[in-house]
Amino acid sequence: MPVLQRPAALVTLVRSSSGTSLTPSQPAIAAKYPYQVDLKAGKRYAWCACGHSKKQPFCDGSHKTATPGISPLRFQLDEDKSAWLCGCKRTKTPPFCDGTHKEKFVQEAELSGQP
Repeated sequence: MPVLQRPAALVTLVRSSSGTSLTPSQPAIAAKYPYQVDLKAGKRYAWCACGHSKKQPFCDGSHKTATPGISPLRFQLDEDKSAWLCGCKRTKTPPFCDGTHKEKFVQEAELSGQP
C-alpha cells in the first residue's frame, strides 16, 4: 500500500535587515467592516486577498509588490446578488464576510497605510 505524504506548508521567504527568515505572508487589514457590493451574474471578479489594493474590496495588482505570496481570489456568480465582501481579509469564507471583523484583534489593529 502506498504511503501518503502531507504536502509541505506554503511559506514566503521574507528578507529583512537581519537576513532571510521563513514567514508566511499575512494580509493587511484593509478595513474593519465589510463592503456591500452588487455583483452581476457571469462577471468575473478578483477579490483583494492581500489588503493593499486601493480599489477595495477588489484587486488592483498591489499584491505583486506588497505581498507576492498572496494572490486575489477570482470568482463569478451564477445570478445577480448583493453581497457583503470581507474587508479585514481574515474571513473563513472568502470573499464573503463571516463577521471576523468584529473580533477584538481586528478592531484593535492598525489599518494598512494608516498610523
